[in-house]
Amino acid sequence: MQQTILRVIDLETAGNGATDVCEIGWQDVVLGGDGLWQVTANRGARFVNPGRPIAVDTMAIHHIRDEDVVGAPFWRDLAPEILRPEGGVTALAAHRAAFEQRYCTPRLTGGTPWICTWKCALRIWPQLPRFSNQMLRYLRKPEGLDHETGLPAHRAMPDAYVTAHHLRDMLALASLEDLLAWSQEPGLLPRVPAGPERGKSWEVLSTPILEAFLTERDIDIRFSASTELQRRGVPTPPFPRKPKTESAQRKLFE
Repeated sequence: MQQTILRVIDLETAGNGATDVCEIGWQDVVLGGDGLWQVTANRGARFVNPGRPIAVDTMAIHHIRDEDVVGAPFWRDLAPEILRPEGGVTALAAHRAAFEQRYCTPRLTGGTPWICTWKCALRIWPQLPRFSNQMLRYLRKPEGLDHETGLPAHRAMPDAYVTAHHLRDMLALASLEDLLAWSQEPGLLPRVPAGPERGKSWEVLSTPILEAFLTERDIDIRFSASTELQRRGVPTPPFPRKPKTESAQRKLFE
């Protein structure tokens, strides 16, 4: 019987170009014979040659230098063997997966579905004050997460390793089907992220205020307001299941 494997992916980049990946990391989460999801020892990272100098502002985040990637394979050559390993994976996952999906295109992944652990965290742990990968790490303190293996932050394998522990814990509280479905929708924010209503839950806002949020540029804000209006029986325009772009991460949810 084929094993159910979810592969968590994290990328570090040289900039914002379409092939600017300079490191890819991965960590597998597997459904065990006991019905429990496990973070396995199958993890790793590879440098990638972005084909151009690494931007200083990104270098200051991940500390990957041009000399580190000299001689590394190009993205198009390396990506398929990690994104589509022998035996396949059931789904790929990442924290704020829209970023990884810019580079891990369907041509490279073979159309494998994605789980966005950021979007799922909003649904599963709405009481938490912040939802970044590292904030979830220290707010939640996932069982079995080895501190040193999860360092340094902002490197591909350690970040994938941390994300994998969030994913494992999410799967103890929600089905794989739920995580996949939530990941296809915009983020359902538990609270208003900015402005005069900042920090308030959507359910306490008046209907006119919620309707005003439907004109916001941020798709996650529009979706969150629309969801509350629909709960009240107020008709709202439908949302696409696959948003084309990810909204900017707001300070409240960092």
